[in-house]
Amino acid sequence: QVQLVESGGGLVQAGGSLRVSCTVSGRTLYIYAMGWFRRAPGKDREFVAATTWSGSSTYYGDSVKGRFTISRDNNQNTMYLQMNSLNPEDTAVYYCTAARSPLTSQEMGQSDHYNYWGQGTQVTVSS
Repeated sequence: QVQLVESGGGLVQAGGSLRVSCTVSGRTLYIYAMGWFRRAPGKDREFVAATTWSGSSTYYGDSVKGRFTISRDNNQNTMYLQMNSLNPEDTAVYYCTAARSPLTSQEMGQSDHYNYWGQGTQVTVSS
């Protein structure tokens, strides 16, 4: 099994920055990809960003390209999401996720292909 624990969410003003983290534990040998999704009130879950386990390839949702950066720290089994130029539309619960099989570039953005999920961390951007 794999456990994912998010941290770092909070309240930030529009235009500000925030970094959320995801710590991975358990059978990490079988993780091939990790990602972030978010769910805003009354909206569907949305793909934010994803990375291969090695960190060599990264993918972003259209709404966050150029503002968010996903990264991995292999030594600490931690994944980060650096969020810059935040706006109120970024307000959501952010979920860390991991996949136990290799994913195509298209599948990286599809939540159905991920097997493990964290409990989520709230990010609120005030106007």
